[in-house]
Amino acid sequence: MMRISRVAWLLQVPLIAAFSTSYKAHYAKRVAIIGAGAGGSSTAYHLARYAAEAGISTNITVFERNTYVGGRTTTVQAWNDPLSPAMELGGAIFVEVNHIMMDAMQTFNLSAAGHDVLARLEMPDLGIWNGQEFVLVTKAGGTWWDTAKLLWRYGAAPLWTNRLMKSAVGKFLTMYDEPVFPWKSLSDAIERIGLLDVTGVTGEQYLKANGIGRRFADEVIQASTRVNYASNLAYIHGLETMVCMATSGATAVEGGNWQIFAHMLKSSRANVQLNTTINRISKRKDGSYQVTTSAGDTSVFDDVVLAGPLQYANLAMDPAPKHVPDEIPYTKLYTTLFSSPHRLSPEAFNLGSGAAVPQYVLTTLPLWEDSVDGVGSPGFYSISISDAGTNPHTSPRRFEYIYKIFSPSRVNATFLSHILGQKVSDEEAAHGDVDGTVSWIHHKIWYSYPREYPRVTFEELRLDDGLWYTSGIESFISTMETSALSGKNVARLMRDEWVSGRYKPEGWNQDPAYEVKQVQM
Repeated sequence: MMRISRVAWLLQVPLIAAFSTSYKAHYAKRVAIIGAGAGGSSTAYHLARYAAEAGISTNITVFERNTYVGGRTTTVQAWNDPLSPAMELGGAIFVEVNHIMMDAMQTFNLSAAGHDVLARLEMPDLGIWNGQEFVLVTKAGGTWWDTAKLLWRYGAAPLWTNRLMKSAVGKFLTMYDEPVFPWKSLSDAIERIGLLDVTGVTGEQYLKANGIGRRFADEVIQASTRVNYASNLAYIHGLETMVCMATSGATAVEGGNWQIFAHMLKSSRANVQLNTTINRISKRKDGSYQVTTSAGDTSVFDDVVLAGPLQYANLAMDPAPKHVPDEIPYTKLYTTLFSSPHRLSPEAFNLGSGAAVPQYVLTTLPLWEDSVDGVGSPGFYSISISDAGTNPHTSPRRFEYIYKIFSPSRVNATFLSHILGQKVSDEEAAHGDVDGTVSWIHHKIWYSYPREYPRVTFEELRLDDGLWYTSGIESFISTMETSALSGKNVARLMRDEWVSGRYKPEGWNQDPAYEVKQVQM
C-alpha cells in the first residue's frame, strides 16, 4: 500500500477520486493509453507536449492493471522496511546513449543512485563464471596491468568489439531525429538506417563475420547477453548483442527508475487509473473506440494506444484490427532478492578457502559445451550484491548483504545453501527467517523481454485507424529507453495525423459540448 500511496502522491491524483472523474472537453482529442510502463508513460508525456505545440487540446487517460506505474521498473523495499533501500526487480540501469531516460532524469531533477557502501567492500568487482572456473575477474578502476592481462588473453578483440558496437549504436541513434524520426514503419526505418544486416543474423554470426575471436565472444560478450537477455550468442540477434556492450555511463535513479515514468505521467496531466484492467476494445461506426474494463464500465476514445505486449493483455478486440501483432516467445525469468550476513562461498566457485568471490558474478558456457537456448551448465545467469546495510529487524541488528539472482527457475534451499556455504532451510528459501542464514527473500517471475531471435521484419505501429501499438519495438531492441522512444514516436505520429486531418472521428471540431465520460469505478 505504501508504494501505491507514493505513486498517487507523485501523480497528484487522489486514490479514490482518480477512479470517478468526468468532465467536458472543448474540442479535446480523447486518448486512452493501456499500460503505464515506459511505453505508455512516454506516450502520454510526449503526446501532451506535441499536442500543446500544435494548439490541440487533449484528454488522456492511462489505464494500468497493476497498483503501480513503471511496468518492469518496479521496486521493493529491502527487509520490507520503508526506510531501507529500494531494490530494482526489473530494469536496473540505463546508459549515457539512452537520451530520453537521461534527459528525463535531468528534467525532473532526480538523483542518481549511490553505492557508497558497496564501494567500500574489499572484493573484486566482476567475475565471469563458466560453471567450473572464473575465466575473467576484474576490479573497479583496474590498473594498466589489468588491461595488459585482458589484451594478452583476448588480443585486440575488446577494441574491435567497441568499434563495432559504436557503429551499430550510432546508426540506431539516427532514429531519434529527422529525417528518420518519426517513422511510420519500424521495418522501413531499420532498413533505411542500415541495421537489417545486424538484426537478421545471430550475435554469433555477426561477431564471427566481423573478425571477433571466439574466446572473447563466448567468454565476455556472451556473459553480457546472458545477464541482459538470458540468451546465448547463437540465439540472439546481432544488434541486441551490440546493445549489451553499450555500458558507458551506466546509472540509475535513487529510489527506483519507476519515478521517471511517474513524473512523465504527472507532467502529461493524464488521468491515471491504477488497478484497472481493460478487457475489450470495440471500434464504433464513427471510427472511435469503446473501451470496457473488467468491471464492465465503458468509455469512448478517439485514439487508443496499446502500450504492452498484446499477447499478454487478455484483450478482446471487436472487430480484429487490420494488423494483428504476431505472438512471439518471451523469456520467463525468475528474479530473486535476498539478504544474508554471509558472503558467497569461495568453495561454491572452486576458489580456495578465504578467497573473495566477485561482487558481480556473470555466467557463460564453457568453450567445450555446445550452445543451448537456455542457461546451460552454470545453472543461473547472474548473482550480484546489489546493496548492503543493517537489517532493522534482527536481534541484535546485523550487517547484511542484499543479493539479486537472475535464473531460469525458482531458487531453492539447496542452491542457496551451496552458494552461501551455510545451511538454508526450505522455509528460509521460501519466506526468509529474520535471524536465519537468509533473513529476507523476495521472489518475482517476469515475462521480461522477447526472445531476440534474428528477424528482418517488425510489427506495425498503427494497427488500425486510431489504434496504435508501442511494443513492436521490443523484438528490435528491448530496453526502457527503446520502449520510451517507441512511445514518443507514436505520440508524434498521432499528433501529425491530427494536424493533417487524415483521421477525424465524427464530432471532432463540431460539437463544442462534446462530452467525454471517464470510467466510473
